[in-house]
Amino acid sequence: MKFAITVDRDEDGVWVVECPSIPGCVSQGKTKPAALKNIKEAIELCLEVRSERGLPLTVETRQIEIAL
Repeated sequence: MKFAITVDRDEDGVWVVECPSIPGCVSQGKTKPAALKNIKEAIELCLEVRSERGLPLTVETRQIEIAL
């Protein structure tokens, strides 16, 4: 499976990575490669927990266009 993720740095320089299609699936790392590795593990665990609880594995995400 492929998932879209967001990658950002916080005010302390820590890389924060989130998978918007899986509620609460967030991870971080001191380096970008570490954060990307961590989010892969987090996605696997989140999917496992959601499956065990009978929850939908993902929620719908969309892109919208906004003119500025």
